[in-house]
Amino acid sequence: MDSDVDTVSSDAAVGDQIATHAETLINTINATSFDDWYREREFARNIREGQPYFNGPGRIPPPERHSPSQLNQCHRKIYYRQLNAPEEQADPQGIFWTGTKFEEELVVPYLESLVGPDEYVRNSMWIDITCETDAGEIRIKGATDPVIVDDESEPLLLTESKTKGSVEHLAEPDTHHRAQAHAYMYGLTQQYDHRVTDAMLIYGSRNSLDLRAFHIPFDPWFWRETVLSWTGEHTQYRLDETLPPDTPAFDWECNFCDFKHRCGQADEIHAVDTNPEGFLPLFDAYPRAKIVDYLDANPGAKLTPTLAQRYPSLVESYGVYKWHCEVCGTDYSVKNIEWDGDIDDPPQCDSCADQQVFASLAGPIPEAQTIGGGED
Repeated sequence: MDSDVDTVSSDAAVGDQIATHAETLINTINATSFDDWYREREFARNIREGQPYFNGPGRIPPPERHSPSQLNQCHRKIYYRQLNAPEEQADPQGIFWTGTKFEEELVVPYLESLVGPDEYVRNSMWIDITCETDAGEIRIKGATDPVIVDDESEPLLLTESKTKGSVEHLAEPDTHHRAQAHAYMYGLTQQYDHRVTDAMLIYGSRNSLDLRAFHIPFDPWFWRETVLSWTGEHTQYRLDETLPPDTPAFDWECNFCDFKHRCGQADEIHAVDTNPEGFLPLFDAYPRAKIVDYLDANPGAKLTPTLAQRYPSLVESYGVYKWHCEVCGTDYSVKNIEWDGDIDDPPQCDSCADQQVFASLAGPIPEAQTIGGGED
C-alpha cells in the first residue's frame, strides 16, 4: 500500500515539474524572443558565409548605382531606402523566408525536371553593367534567380520567382518585375556569348502553392523608355540631392511602405516632405531593431524624447534630445518633463502656458537633429 502511495506521490511530483517547465516555455516563447533569436541566427549565418556586411547598416550607394530589384518603383521610397532613412516597420521576415524556400526547394527542383537535354538550372548569375541615360552613365548590379543554361553554363532562359498571397486573379506580371527581368536579360546578353531575349516570371501563392507563369520577351522600347528612363530620373534626384515627389508608381505602394509616416501618406500626419535624416519627433512605432540600425549608422544621432519613453534601455547607449516647443523655441530636459507616453496627448509647454498660449512639446524636427538640436 505504501508503495502505491509513493508511486502516486512520485507521479504527482513529475507532473508538477512538467507543468512548471511548460509554463516557463510558454512564458518564454513570444514574438520578441523569437525576433531576437532569428536576428542572432541571421547575424551568425552572414559571418559564416563570408557576408558580414549584411549585419551592419546599409551602405549608401552612389547616385549612379541601381539594383534590379528596386527599379521602377516609387522614387521617394527608393530615395529614402538608399539614404538609410529610419524604417517604420520591421522587415517582413516571413515573406523573405517563404520566398527563399519557394525558390530553393520548389522552383529549382521543378525546373530541373522540365529542362531539355544538355540543359541545366544554375542557381544564380551576377550582372554588373553600365548604360547611358539622360543623367549620364548609370550602373546596374545584382544577382538573378535561377537561370536555365547550356552545358557550358551559358545563359539560355532567365527565370524570376516571386511569392504573393494569391495568384488566382493575376492577369499579368507586375511592371517592376518586368523591369527587373529586363535588366537581367540585358546584363546577361552583355556579359555572355548568348543573347538572352526571353525570361519567365513564376509567381507562387504563399497560401496554396498555386503557380502562375508569364513569358517576358525582351522589349527594347520598354527597356529604353521605361527602365532606363526611370534610372536616369532617379539618378538625377540623387545627384541634385532633391527629394522626389510623393507619387507612387503603384496604388498599393503607400500601404506597404516603410516610410509612409515620413512621407505624409499615413492616416496620422507626422510629417510632410521630410528629408531622410532623423526620427519623426512624435512617432513612437519605429521597431527597436530599426532604431538601433539607424543610430549605429549615424554616430552622434540620438533618440527623440518619444522614443526614449518607449525604449528607455537605449538611452544610456545613445542619448536623447530635449523636448522642444516649436512655438516659442524653449527646450526642456527629458528629466524635467512628466509624461505617460500617450502620443495623442504630448506634454505642454509651460513657457507658452504662462503667456496663455496652448502649445505642445515634441522632439526636434528631423532637420534640427542633423545639426545636434537640443541634446539632453
